[in-house]
Amino acid sequence: MDEQGVPSSVYTIKNFLPLIIIILIIVGLTAFLQLFHGWGIHEIMYDFMGLFFVVFSLFKIINIRKFAEAYSMYDIIAKRSWLYAYLYPFIELTLGIMYLTRFQLFFANLITFVLMVIGSIGVGYELYQQKEIVCACLGAVFKIPMTYVTLAEDVIMGLMALYMILLA
Repeated sequence: MDEQGVPSSVYTIKNFLPLIIIILIIVGLTAFLQLFHGWGIHEIMYDFMGLFFVVFSLFKIINIRKFAEAYSMYDIIAKRSWLYAYLYPFIELTLGIMYLTRFQLFFANLITFVLMVIGSIGVGYELYQQKEIVCACLGAVFKIPMTYVTLAEDVIMGLMALYMILLA
């Protein structure tokens, strides 16, 4: 931060390129899966959320120790529990598999909603504090800055889960 409270880092699209590429791959795979599931909004959401969780969890698992360290910098539960920080990628992986296999979707949506609300609170607080930290969303593989993009990811996933809960 400078004297006026403006973040010293200026982010460009290059900072988010790995995230953009991964999201585009997930969108492409989601579209491909619709060839087998049809083009219903629920099927699209289940496949997108499933692929999102599986892919993002695998990046976190690659270097789980570094992920847990980064995640504990801003998640309100991970700050207090290293166990939770280490388990989180496996929770995401399980949710992803549940969405892709259409297993216990009500519970998957409920857990997703709760996790995304908790995540949004932690990210929102750190953004409010104007702290410049690295987002742990892709583990320690890529250093993506935590910005409102991170908050948008959590909010959108939470809203998708809430939408499906309300339709159940």
